[in-house]
Amino acid sequence: MKEVKFLDLAALHATIRTDLDIAYRRVMDAGWFITGEELEAFEQEFAAYSKVRHCIGVANGLDALHLILRGYDIGAGDEVIVPANTFIATWLAVSQAGATPVPVEPEAGTYNLNPSRVEEKITSRTRAIMAVHLYGQMANMPALREIADRRGLCLIEDAAQAHGAQGHGRTAGGVGDAAGFSFYPGKNLGALGDGGAVTTNDAELAEKIRLLRNYGSREKYHHEVSGYNSRLDEMQAAFLRVKLQYLEQWNVQRRAQAAVYTQALSGKQGLFLPIVPEWAVPVWHLYVVRTRQRDSLQAWLREAGIQTQIHYPIPPHLQGAYRDAGIAAEGTLPVSEEIHREVLSLPLGVHLTPEQQQYVIDRILAWNGA
Repeated sequence: MKEVKFLDLAALHATIRTDLDIAYRRVMDAGWFITGEELEAFEQEFAAYSKVRHCIGVANGLDALHLILRGYDIGAGDEVIVPANTFIATWLAVSQAGATPVPVEPEAGTYNLNPSRVEEKITSRTRAIMAVHLYGQMANMPALREIADRRGLCLIEDAAQAHGAQGHGRTAGGVGDAAGFSFYPGKNLGALGDGGAVTTNDAELAEKIRLLRNYGSREKYHHEVSGYNSRLDEMQAAFLRVKLQYLEQWNVQRRAQAAVYTQALSGKQGLFLPIVPEWAVPVWHLYVVRTRQRDSLQAWLREAGIQTQIHYPIPPHLQGAYRDAGIAAEGTLPVSEEIHREVLSLPLGVHLTPEQQQYVIDRILAWNGA
């Protein structure tokens, strides 16, 4: 079999090329490229999809989280509860706001923030809990909501990997006080460049973020606050409008592929599969397995022409950006450290054919000795 790609955006875009070309020409013919009709339309459409009142398009997912914190006046001297197991952008958003990230270990099976360990990390300086819906599966938001409400904290969703995910019958992006999305090209809903958005039902917060994303300005050359240049441009908004129409179909395909992996690989010795609570409907941005022989399995699959990736090889507290920050020393977050040593993401997505997926499964079973 030829090479099995982990991700193939060219193949994905080929299936909707005509629609993307129409969107491109529409923007070019309009001659308006920043904060125009395409962005406004996408914001309305994505808000409806996420079942919220407000969507504000911004430059990327990191900015989305940072601007939420700025909008809630969270900054120097404040603390924000974050997952120990996440992509570093979650932590960076807190640091950029001037606050301190306080890591909490995940549930080993779901990889998401463990609600039972949150409260012990809350102090008088804690202002918010930032939950990540990692790999496309929602965190246990009702449990986190109860803690946040009882302790008077904001509850923020990092929904960068969870476009369309559901938990307890609710949709990612509309469960917390606000949510940050990324439209990085590899996401389930990805732009053809960088992009992001904030979703919220908080009208006051939405207005603050619209102000902050545009140099602190509502009216050109009149700047009310010290803001940023963080705007989702018209071309990316137009492309995202096209892809949003296909998102549910693509998510259904991902769920079907995840089910195939789970059925074929369940019960294999030394191979740990994702755990999905009965209340969760993931969108499977990633299908991540764990094994103590991760490097061996990855090398075996590479030799067979199968691309895999590691999400993520180094936890945030051991990265150079935070290693000397006094937040957490090596060995103090053992669950996260073990996860980062063992995880391997398998190919999954619209580009993956049934024959290719079966080949991946066959090679894993051969490695496993099954």
